[in-house]
Amino acid sequence: MSSWDMVERQPGAARRRAGVLRRSPPGSLEQSVLEVLWDGDGWLTPGQVHERLATGRALGYTTVMTVLVRLWRKGLVKREKTGRAFSYRPTSSREESVAERMGAILAAAADRPAALGRLIERLDDAERAQLRRLLGGRGPT
Repeated sequence: MSSWDMVERQPGAARRRAGVLRRSPPGSLEQSVLEVLWDGDGWLTPGQVHERLATGRALGYTTVMTVLVRLWRKGLVKREKTGRAFSYRPTSSREESVAERMGAILAAAADRPAALGRLIERLDDAERAQLRRLLGGRGPT
């Protein structure tokens, strides 16, 4: 059996892709767990995530497990059976996740061009130059 076959599918994944269920943004603890997973090398167990979390407060192992299951149900992580437990890994990179959140925030603006303009005003010269390079040669789609 390949490692792909061992990856457990998310419940309701087909309905989520069809847009019936919407993915809610991660909360602060969920975001902290995602940060640990993004910084990790490959699949991490709940115990490894628990060890690496630096939240500044006492955090139980079962809380970390609950957060990982929540992230899995939202489709933000995938899980794979390793022995008697599961290991977890993000479904997208940190950059992809940030871009998705930025797109959602921009879509919520009443005046999208104005919001985009305000974002561009906040970029420094190097970031604006990078944006120009990224947009260079691309026409309307």
